[in-house]
Amino acid sequence: MPDFSTIIIFALAAIVLTATPGPDMLLIASRSVSQGRAAGFLTYAGIAAGTYCHALAAALGLSQLFLAVPVAYEIVRWAGCAYLLYLAWKTIRSEGTRFSPTAGLRQLSSRRIFAEGLATNLLNPKMALFVLALFPQFVQPEADPLIGQMLVLATVLNGIGFLVNGSVILLSNHIRSRMSGLGRFRKLPQYLLATVFAGLACRLALGSRN
Repeated sequence: MPDFSTIIIFALAAIVLTATPGPDMLLIASRSVSQGRAAGFLTYAGIAAGTYCHALAAALGLSQLFLAVPVAYEIVRWAGCAYLLYLAWKTIRSEGTRFSPTAGLRQLSSRRIFAEGLATNLLNPKMALFVLALFPQFVQPEADPLIGQMLVLATVLNGIGFLVNGSVILLSNHIRSRMSGLGRFRKLPQYLLATVFAGLACRLALGSRN
């Protein structure tokens, strides 16, 4: 595995990266506001699982396919856009999301919330390129197997991400509690979450490879 000093340097970089607001944090926050704390943590669990998948792909050389074959990147990018727009549409059509402690969670199973977080992460080719660009800088090819080192780095990144995004989830849950009495805005969480999904789709569609 990477030596202690390498892990510390990587951890410092991970703190900066995870503390910077981005698509994952926005999705986690909106899910927490719309459906509660448990949904926020399940969404993060799916995103963290996706990080492990990207780390394995980078270790096996699969992520380099995006660099060598531009059409592969485009296929995954547009598949991700379509999936996010589908989630936005399903969220708007849903009748179950409300500002109440458990109503939204009854409508979506834990498996589905986790799967949506995982799929959103996996269908983001920029995440694959990000892992491919960052992780190799902290591995030692002559040391332990590369896969083991990549998984260690993914664990460090996910651990720090849990602390940062856990704070976001708790804050979002507080906002949810404060707004629970606003009955006339009962469908606001649906619109918020659908807007996030649609915004992420637009960001993925309009963004460049770099």
